[in-house]
Amino acid sequence: MDRLGRGVRDLRISLTDRCNFRCRYCMPVEVFGPGYRFLPREDLLSFEEIVRLTRLLVPLGVEKVRLTGGEPLLRRGIEDLVAMLSSIDGVKDLAITTNGVLLAHHAEALALAGLSRVTVSLDAMDPEIFARMNGVGAKVERVLAGINAAQTYGLKVKVNAVIQRGVNEGEVLPLARWAKAQGVDLRYIEYMDVGETNGWKLAEVVPATELLEILSTEFDLAPRDAAYRGEVAAHWRHRDGAGEIGVIASVTRPFCRDCQRLRLSADGKFFTCLFAADGHDIRGLLRGGAGDEVLKAAVHGLWSVRDDRYSEERGLVPHPKAEMSYLGG
Repeated sequence: MDRLGRGVRDLRISLTDRCNFRCRYCMPVEVFGPGYRFLPREDLLSFEEIVRLTRLLVPLGVEKVRLTGGEPLLRRGIEDLVAMLSSIDGVKDLAITTNGVLLAHHAEALALAGLSRVTVSLDAMDPEIFARMNGVGAKVERVLAGINAAQTYGLKVKVNAVIQRGVNEGEVLPLARWAKAQGVDLRYIEYMDVGETNGWKLAEVVPATELLEILSTEFDLAPRDAAYRGEVAAHWRHRDGAGEIGVIASVTRPFCRDCQRLRLSADGKFFTCLFAADGHDIRGLLRGGAGDEVLKAAVHGLWSVRDDRYSEERGLVPHPKAEMSYLGG
């Protein structure tokens, strides 16, 4: 347990800091342009190093593992890593978060390797809005094809949509209509101040209350209880049984007190909060020949002093943050 009585249940593993999108709320192109220096390949944790750490974390409480980025499907051989992780006793849920553009190509292999589910980022149904938001002109049809492929091969699919005022709040209802028709669980995310480069402004946050007001004009929704401690989204079911909608209200309704997530960056640093400024190096221990007990003791020591609660303190104290594209969402 950490200082606030939170166990470590979820492990989020970033496989790369690279992405084929340049979404303004995450990787604005004027910062992450052609001259940006991403992590060199030799700095990335190997699959064997990732598997070793995951295997050691399971006895400490980890049950859920999610592969993130950047864009994790850019990491060559990702299906092999999924197969290795899915074979670890105690990993009850193995998922990937992706922008979905490459998902149609990988869906079958990921399913065969043992992936449990996939979360796809989809911020708009309108092709022009989608292309503008992703910063590279990517087509929404490719993402929809990836979602269909994942469903075809038996992967559970959730969709996340970041809603930013003045950008895509008009997409709230179109997204909900599509998700209901497709039988996909949809979660809206309040626009967050991740990293230091996205120019976040509180005025551009569409709060959860407003999102629900918009949804209530067309859908009959009933709230459901959280499925487990630390479930970050509040959920509402369609009363006709056709799926559910969630809202992740990190800005207006902080859920820090129940957060059980440990994040591992692509270059081998543990972060105890999405909004942390610095990580704790574990790669040095791994490559320095540390034994399993030393590695577990390092994680135990790190977690036992954890007291992060950034969203509760937002705006009260200065707090520099690592970029989400590096740390993983």
